[in-house]
Amino acid sequence: MDLRTLRRKASTAALLGFRVTPGPVKRAVVRTIAPSYTVGAVCVLEHNGEFLVLWQPHRRGWSLPGGLLGRAEDPADAVRREVAEEVGLDVDPGDPVTVRVDPVEQGVDVVFRVRLDQRPGLALATEARKARWTSRAELGPADRDTRGILDVLARAADAPRPGRLLDLPG
Repeated sequence: MDLRTLRRKASTAALLGFRVTPGPVKRAVVRTIAPSYTVGAVCVLEHNGEFLVLWQPHRRGWSLPGGLLGRAEDPADAVRREVAEEVGLDVDPGDPVTVRVDPVEQGVDVVFRVRLDQRPGLALATEARKARWTSRAELGPADRDTRGILDVLARAADAPRPGRLLDLPG
């Protein structure tokens, strides 16, 4: 038996063993060997071509309303909670419009967009010190996550780039 066949058989045996492993043990194994990511939910509140940004002490520059998901929390519930906590608004976030994966910081952001007919009054909570409406061109200093989220949001409006086969197996 050649080395390639031996590797394939060993891989198949490992996968069959994994299949019959109890769920909690599987999750523990995966969490041990796979990179761990934090998951957040972010809301882009828009009105008349501008969006709401916040100045928060724990961020470097302007940021969007949102935060980390709690254990077993749905992203829509998390973003609704975060918007209420940070600016005092109760929103129905609808469905996510895009997702941002940051392999450097090991974070995943589920991005929601809420388009408003009028600008509501805000009740800033303890996290946010200032809030303002701005355009991308006039954003100024913003944290790395916010810039990345705005980039993927802009690309989400474009038609997706189709995949393709790069090389036929030989």
